[in-house]
Amino acid sequence: MSTSLTTSNPPYEVEEVHGLLRIYNDGSVVRSSKPLMNVPVNDDGSILWKEVLFDAANNLYLRLYKPACSNANTKIPIFYYIPGGGFCIGTRLWPNCQNDCFRLASELQAVVISPDYRLAPEHRLPAAIEDGYTAVKWLKDQAVSQNPDAWLNDVADFGRVFISGDSAGANIAHNLAVLFGAGSEELAPVRLRGYVLLEPFFGGTMLTKTEAEGSKEAILNLELMNKLWRLSIPVGATKDHQIVNPFGPASPLMETLELDPILVVVGGNDLLKDRVEEYASKLKAWGKKIEYVEYEDKQHGFFSFDPYCEASINFMQAIKKFVAENSF
Repeated sequence: MSTSLTTSNPPYEVEEVHGLLRIYNDGSVVRSSKPLMNVPVNDDGSILWKEVLFDAANNLYLRLYKPACSNANTKIPIFYYIPGGGFCIGTRLWPNCQNDCFRLASELQAVVISPDYRLAPEHRLPAAIEDGYTAVKWLKDQAVSQNPDAWLNDVADFGRVFISGDSAGANIAHNLAVLFGAGSEELAPVRLRGYVLLEPFFGGTMLTKTEAEGSKEAILNLELMNKLWRLSIPVGATKDHQIVNPFGPASPLMETLELDPILVVVGGNDLLKDRVEEYASKLKAWGKKIEYVEYEDKQHGFFSFDPYCEASINFMQAIKKFVAENSF
């Protein structure tokens, strides 16, 4: 008589992203609470902030920031800042994201809204785009509320709203620009005035020159880009999916769309440079109001990794100018 013993092997890791996300062969996912950049939070009390649950069904929060000196006598613009992380990692709670928001609130003298969104691979695209949409619709709800939140409503100018994002956050901002269109009529009385796309995370099945020839040592190299897309795009889709590639075969015809003004920024050494430059040049050729700024020698993530370098300071000035020029 023979006895067969069944032994179960422990799951083993098949993918990981910066040690913050680990995926195992049994489909389980383990996330670290550690940030990508372990830097101190620059909270000196000059900017007030609070947390708000904006999507109870998905347990999604956003963080609001405003200058401590703001008051009801002078309404200030609203500036969304959507964090990046390749759709797989990243949160409003990362110290670098908090610091970016403190700085934006201070230098723009604006209410800054930083929303989280569901992450892949547990929640593949279009989940992140849907959550970005919900975060903006939340603002409309506040604007028309019969029981308004004085913390926000007393100082915020709902007629001057800008949406920005970094990397994957900038991809979300682009997709929101397409969804809302020029004038953002469905959001009334909220009025979107423009979009700021910092190194938007776009892709495509055909590699660009900077993607093919970019440094393997880059912060965002081709291997990492491919991994992030593999984990985040819908199962069975390619990098020409309309969320990934603005000019893919299934993408909306950008030439025919009416869009609000866009400021798009990229570093000269970012592997995304060619793709971002093509985005700006095509939209400009089609008559869209778009401004393209490229910072020589800068890699992906320069605004967070080196926030007070010359390029980052210049970028902040470019945002201030863009907000001022498109506020009326």
